[in-house]
Amino acid sequence: MKTYDEKHIKNVALIGPAKSGKTTLAETMLFEAGLINRRGSVEDHNTISDYQEVEHERGSSVFATSLHTEWRDYKINLIDTPGLDDFIGEVITAITVCDTAVMLLNAQNGVEVGTELLWEYVDRYNKPTILAVNQLDTEKADFNRTIEEAKAFFGPAVTVMQYPLKTGLGFNAIIDLLKMVMYQFPEGGGKPEKLPIPASEKERADQLHNELVEKAAENDEGLMEQYFEKGNLDEDELREGLRIGMMQHQVFPVFCLSARRDMGTGRMMGFIDNVAPSAVDMPAGISEEGREVPCDPAAPTRLFIFKTQVEPRLGRLSYFKVLAGEVAVGMELHNEKTGTTERISQLFIADGKNRHPIERLKAGDIGCTLKLKNTYANHTLNGKGATGSIQPITFPPPKTRVAVSAKNRQDEEKLSEVLNELHMEDPTLVVEYNQELKQILLAGQGELHLAITKWRLENNYKLQVDFEQARIPYRETIRQAATSTYRHKKQSGGAGQFAEVALKVEPYYEDMPPLKEFPVRETETVDLPWGGKLVFNNCIVGGVIDARFIPSILKGVMEKMAQGPLTGSYVRDVRVSVYDGKMHPVDSNDISFKIAGMMAFRDAFLQAEPQLLEPVQELDVTLPADLMGDVMTELQIRRGTILNIDSEQDHQLIRARVPLAEVDKLLPALRNVSQGKARVNSHFADYAPVSAELQKRITEEHLKTEMAEAH
Repeated sequence: MKTYDEKHIKNVALIGPAKSGKTTLAETMLFEAGLINRRGSVEDHNTISDYQEVEHERGSSVFATSLHTEWRDYKINLIDTPGLDDFIGEVITAITVCDTAVMLLNAQNGVEVGTELLWEYVDRYNKPTILAVNQLDTEKADFNRTIEEAKAFFGPAVTVMQYPLKTGLGFNAIIDLLKMVMYQFPEGGGKPEKLPIPASEKERADQLHNELVEKAAENDEGLMEQYFEKGNLDEDELREGLRIGMMQHQVFPVFCLSARRDMGTGRMMGFIDNVAPSAVDMPAGISEEGREVPCDPAAPTRLFIFKTQVEPRLGRLSYFKVLAGEVAVGMELHNEKTGTTERISQLFIADGKNRHPIERLKAGDIGCTLKLKNTYANHTLNGKGATGSIQPITFPPPKTRVAVSAKNRQDEEKLSEVLNELHMEDPTLVVEYNQELKQILLAGQGELHLAITKWRLENNYKLQVDFEQARIPYRETIRQAATSTYRHKKQSGGAGQFAEVALKVEPYYEDMPPLKEFPVRETETVDLPWGGKLVFNNCIVGGVIDARFIPSILKGVMEKMAQGPLTGSYVRDVRVSVYDGKMHPVDSNDISFKIAGMMAFRDAFLQAEPQLLEPVQELDVTLPADLMGDVMTELQIRRGTILNIDSEQDHQLIRARVPLAEVDKLLPALRNVSQGKARVNSHFADYAPVSAELQKRITEEHLKTEMAEAH
């Protein structure tokens, strides 16, 4: 297979909302280039891109898939991405490593909610962008409306390169404003006939051509001077002006397509070849040390691993971009993260599940390799003379979570291994074993993201699992003081057990006055690992309890605080004062006083108006103004408290506090009522008291669970 130099490699991410035709376009591009001799379809489950079983099951993309095509002495690396926000991690990865984004707009729907969500990341990474208006052959296609919406959303950078002679079922011709010709396609699509622009379209074409020339000229002073001198620009000058404009995010060229009928694809591919920037044209990347890392073919070898994928029969595949130098089979490269050396035993160019062996790849290219031992996504591999790591791809935090468990206890170890493997493949899928809740928590970008994960666990890995609501990490405290005395006595032949402990519990707060009822001999303040404090006073006088047993009493108190009397949750913010007790010269020992301390604390705690606290999240909800009413209603239904409302450009920002117990239900509800337009950022705020009614219900549910487990 041919090895391309850095100037003849173009890396393109195909992005767009669901059903915009990305996978169909990828298939058509491979067909146009002759790399496949028959086009598959999403409906028939035989496309090169959507090859995974779960994608066949759903009928849409779930993973970003690497492909390549060759067009007129250029290599175009493609990454076909999913269209739903649940799989945004796949999209972010593709945008990060590609040098041009092709944003598909469905001519039936114009600029959709999904378009807006995806554009946020394209704009953040400042990637040169082509707008491809697809499905112009459908009955409800409306090119003019789509362009109006695009200009309203993307701004004046939207630059019409082509427009259809007509849309709908009769679509078969495109007026090209760069070459000033009409491409007319045969019934089945494919290679078009070049024809003069019809007289009826000449005035409109000339006007749009002049706008195109002005747009190209305004991006470069030299071209502007040429334009003023000649009143026009030739085709090469137009290409250069458009390339500069794309690099500056001042030009978003618009192309016309019917990917399904193979109309317009070849012309867009030619533009990608001739105009879209290559990796060496793009601004230098930045290392974690803050140094610029340009894509330099003459520099020492540097690879950035952007995706890890586990294939059942092959093992772990690592997808990479060559950032500098070249990589060849047999090379040994240093992993900056792990400090290990990896040998590149095989190199491939990927087309979905098909992998083509190759001996070397040069700067700017994308490829994959097998069985790297200690290298994962976001790692950098360096050849001799190269140092430092590329800044990692950053992913959005999870939006929803569930607790996952194996139905068969014998599968628990395998489940943990598989979940870690899935996280390695998809960093937006976060796995945590929560010691406090005694649950494996699985967090993702949405309900569909988690549902797909469950499908993969059960179908790909043959693990039967339960997904349940994650428990809430409540806290327990008290609202008033109380005292209790507990005697522990056990006699069973031989040495017995005896201890009596009297103690007082009080709510603790900062700068509370010292204890006055009893003389305090010593005080120990414990910063609890789960938050809050325990202040422990030793008020024993007269030797009624030997000093050596005081630590055992504290240990008993701490054990009960780790499994609170109300719901088994952690106890926080109490002051405990041991003021009296009794001991036996023979039967008293550490275990006796630990038990007596634990039970005395429990009894006093339950008399001291125990209060359950729940974790509260602070949410920032950004949304269009016309959705305020629906979103505010959802927040209030979920026990939310509105803190403030601000305007942020053309959006509103609601800041609210919502109990964590409601957040997992709230986020899907907000997505539904806003059609995905509401964006939510959330972080832990603090703990707040629950109502008496809710506390009673939670306590009763805990008691039922304990009784069920006991039986």
